[in-house]
Amino acid sequence: QVQLAESGGGSVQAGGSLRLSCAASGRTFSNYAMAWFRQALGKEREVVAGINMSGGWPTYADSVKGRFTISRENAKNTVFLQMNSLKPEDTAVYYCAANRMFIPMTPRGADYWGQGTQVTVSS
Repeated sequence: QVQLAESGGGSVQAGGSLRLSCAASGRTFSNYAMAWFRQALGKEREVVAGINMSGGWPTYADSVKGRFTISRENAKNTVFLQMNSLKPEDTAVYYCAANRMFIPMTPRGADYWGQGTQVTVSS
């Protein structure tokens, strides 16, 4: 069992930045590939970015490429999402997710979820 806890959400104006963190506990963090998803009101949950166990193969949704950066510090059991040049359409609840075998790129691919953190971007 892996417990995930997101933090760092908040309200910013368009063009601003936020850094989300997801702290893991319960099992060896470096054994899990990680991803960030988001879900806007009335929409399906979608992947934002993913990263493998060792911090390689960062993968991004087209909508965030060049603006968001995923990273991880295995020594601190934490995965991050640096979000720059935020847009109103980035408004959503952001979730981190873990998978023991591969980078989860769809919601069904995630074995564990955090509780989510709200990001609101105003124009």
